[in-house]
Amino acid sequence: MAHPVRFDDGDPLLSRVRELALRLPGAGEKVSHGRPNFHTVKVFAIYGATVKGEHRSTRWDRSLQILPDADERAALLGDERFFEPAYTAAGGWVGLDLTIGRPDWDEVAELLDMSYRRTAPKRLVAELDSRD
Repeated sequence: MAHPVRFDDGDPLLSRVRELALRLPGAGEKVSHGRPNFHTVKVFAIYGATVKGEHRSTRWDRSLQILPDADERAALLGDERFFEPAYTAAGGWVGLDLTIGRPDWDEVAELLDMSYRRTAPKRLVAELDSRD
């Protein structure tokens, strides 16, 4: 059974996340479980989330899931904008609610960069580093 689409392709928040994610070397996008997933060999970001016990809620549809460095995770979760998403939190992922306040796109780019570096092949990380 296919998952229903759980995003609006015209969403300006998704458009900006997409722009930031797809500028990373070798990054692509695919829809999985009804949500845009950004990946190289492995997924490094997911647009939208659910939280345990709130699977029918649309509250988290405009959020971004990333895999932060382990030493950053607790600090991020101490910020009201961050939460533990269902399913992926067990693997260390966190969600950022993009609807609380105005998104800091420099911060979002840094979070995407951190998650990308944790999941991308070494050659792609080296390519990213050579851009700087």
